Amino acid sequence: MANWLIWCSENYLEHIYDVLHIELVKQDLLHADETKLQVLHEPDKAAQAPSRMWQYRTGRYAAHPIVLYEYQPGRGQEHSKKFLKGFKGYLQMDGHADYNGLQNVKHVGCWAHARRGFDAATKSVAKGKRSPTANQGLAYCTKPFQLEEEFKDLSTENRKKMRQERSKPVLDAILAWANTRTAAPKSELGKALAYLKNQWTTLTVFLEDGRIELSNNRAERSIKPFVISRENFLFANTPGGARASAVLFSLIETAKENGVDPYKYLTWVLEVASRRPAAELVPWKFI
Repeated sequence: MANWLIWCSENYLEHIYDVLHIELVKQDLLHADETKLQVLHEPDKAAQAPSRMWQYRTGRYAAHPIVLYEYQPGRGQEHSKKFLKGFKGYLQMDGHADYNGLQNVKHVGCWAHARRGFDAATKSVAKGKRSPTANQGLAYCTKPFQLEEEFKDLSTENRKKMRQERSKPVLDAILAWANTRTAAPKSELGKALAYLKNQWTTLTVFLEDGRIELSNNRAERSIKPFVISRENFLFANTPGGARASAVLFSLIETAKENGVDPYKYLTWVLEVASRRPAAELVPWKFI
């Protein structure tokens, strides 16, 4: 059964995946995330050594949502550079250095990650004690989300305007506060402060464009189906299986994002793929 799925992926589904890939890099705003994947029989690697499943997806305002997974044997800037070749615009991610080699790309930070750091710091305090700095940091990082809730029904242009008028002063206050605080580097508070300061340039990019989201939660939600499934299948046996998994998850999640039943979609694709070009088989053209 595994070989059947790999064969279907290589002979039919990868052609659709390639079309989606071309469409993805034409966008000017993308999200990215990645997670581990164990591949048992990978050349020159121990079975226990983790590989990676990368995930790239379109933003909120794309005409046709696209979610693509890509298997790679590890981390490294070369993988995102190759996959996103030709992409120009905003890339929202978690701040990892694997995306630093991209050209013509402006990195967008994730306020959810910044907020989680201070949330973890408040929870790491010994029972019966308080950490005013951790609590202040959490409150500060919550404020931008509260403002975004007020702006959610605005047009992108009006949202940008309101961010400049109301969110920017809040961000200025957060940075001024953070620059007066220190903590042990390896403590949860120290890591939260370091993340906030190190990612500050990327965390303020959302002020430039009303389409940009405050967090990378869109990508995290899209990678979650793979993470949950991995808890059941545990690993891929071969790189071929890992690649087929990436293709299948991509088509399934892209179908779901476009309001298409993935089972009906894949059934239709396998029925007509031999006589139609791949460009006519993308999920939003399903009839």
